Formats: sequence, structure tokens, C-alpha cells
Amino acid sequence: MDYRKIVVAGGGVLGSQIAFQAAYCGFDVTIWLRSEDSMGRTTPKLTKLYETYCNTIEAMATDDGKLAENWARGISEHESFSKSVCMSRAQDAYKNIKMTINMESAVDDADLVIESMAENLDDKISFYKKMAPLLPEKTVIVTNSSTLLPSKLAPYTKRPDRFLAMHFANSIWKNNMVEVMTHDGTDKKYFYDIIEFATEINMIPLPVRKEKSGYLLNSMLVPLLFSGMDLYVNEISDSRSIDRAWTLGTGAPKGPFQILDIVGLNTVYNIVHEYEKTPSFLAPYNFKGMARMLKTYIEDGKLGVSTGEGFYKYD
Repeated sequence: MDYRKIVVAGGGVLGSQIAFQAAYCGFDVTIWLRSEDSMGRTTPKLTKLYETYCNTIEAMATDDGKLAENWARGISEHESFSKSVCMSRAQDAYKNIKMTINMESAVDDADLVIESMAENLDDKISFYKKMAPLLPEKTVIVTNSSTLLPSKLAPYTKRPDRFLAMHFANSIWKNNMVEVMTHDGTDKKYFYDIIEFATEINMIPLPVRKEKSGYLLNSMLVPLLFSGMDLYVNEISDSRSIDRAWTLGTGAPKGPFQILDIVGLNTVYNIVHEYEKTPSFLAPYNFKGMARMLKTYIEDGKLGVSTGEGFYKYD
């Protein structure tokens, strides 16, 4: 594997995190965005990430920071931690990440494109159709899709042998896990290349050997989030009580609505919208009610942590 130039398509919650983490680990990173407005929304995300990395590094240098629950494995292993080195890397990442709306210049000479766009099949297909003719022969593509199977997108890449999925968890500097999933047409060489790349950006790669919607993490997480929202929209209880039932009953640090705010309600809406098409008599949850509820929050600008308010308010 000899990837140096990385392009992240999309500057949302995870797209900006992936870009910052790759730059932090010394890669040449460009974020491609759809519009000038998208650039305006991504810039403060990168600033916030820079502040988060710096604050986390400061905390890691304290005695409490060395505790397992506080340590950010994506930033450094214990044995190699140096506050000054980590701070320098964070500063370099923030300074060197590039952003552009010009797709042709973004992917020129790209070794790896990481697509991290909204979870909408038609939009992703349109993106791949536009990008495919612009890519150098060497370029490998991965999708950070959380629910869509790579085989649904592979034909539109024009290089299905060099296409697979690489799904990150949120807060990747701390939750440094990535799921790597192939489809039937993926050349195994690139599967192993992506496993290696994941380790080079301080992630722990988890192989997913068969296509599975939801991969590993979301196969377990999405039913929790759906169950929480179903209780809420069917007026069984309020969001805070549902969260407390989960956190107090299991010892988990966050309940479903706290997790939804972190994921971002736009992303959640796009996922729910796909299930909304299921006939009511077959649907295990009230997807139509969830979609209406989420749309109300989105229209009010309450998208979660990224906007300072979702189901909860944030400073």
C-alpha cells in the first residue's frame, strides 16, 4: 500500500472527522464539497475538531487522562504519547487540510477517495457517475455508508474491483474502530490495502467478510435507535426518560436520543426515509411517525450536536 493523497468527499460530521484524522496522521488530505455553502459549513467543523484534539491531548497529559475511559486511542498509544508531538500534528492537520468544490482538481492524482456523503442512494449514484471518468487509473474508492451495501454502488464507480466499504464510528479520535467490508467483485488486494491504511490512521480495522446492511456496529445500534424513536413518536414516554431507562438499566454512557444528536438528525432522517417506504403492516416500527418527527426538528434547524441543539441543547 502506498497511499499518500487522500480525498474525502463530503464534509459532514464523519467526513470532517475522517479528513482531520487522516491529516493528523500525516496524509495529504483534500475535502471535496458540493458548493461554497458546504465549505462554509465545513470550516467551523474543522475548527471545532482542532479544538477538540488540542483539549483531548491536554487531558491525556494528566493522570486522569491516562485512564482507559478517557484515553483517545486515535490520537496516540500510551507508550508513544508525547504532548508536544501530538499538538504539532494537530496544528499541521488543521493548517494543511484543503477544501475545494472542483471535483476534477480534487481527485487529480488521488490514491484513495473516501466517500462520506449523506445516506441517500440516488445522490451517491449521481456522485459516482460524475467522478468515475475523472479518476486516475490507480485510485481506490471506499464508501463510508452506514447502511448501503457496496454492491449497490460498485457498478457506478467503473472500478468495482477497487471499491469497498470503510465505515467509521463517530468521534473517531476516541472510538477508533473502522469496519472494512468487500463485495463479491472486490479484489482482495485492496481489502488488505484498506486494512493497512486503517492502521496507518490509528484505527482498529474490523473485517466484515460478507455484505451486511448495517455492518457490525449499526446492525446492533440501529435497532436501539429505532426502538427509542418508536417509543417517543407513539407517545409511550419522553426522550429523556427513554434515555435514562437505557443508561440506568444497562450502564451505557448514552441513551438513544443522545446518540441520535451525535450522529446528526439529517443522517438519521435519510436512514429512516429508506424504511418509510415499507408498508405499515410489514413495518416493525412507526417509520412514518419517525420521519415526520425528524423532519420537524430539521426544519427548525435542530440537527443535533453540530448545531448546538437537537433533542438536547449543547453549549
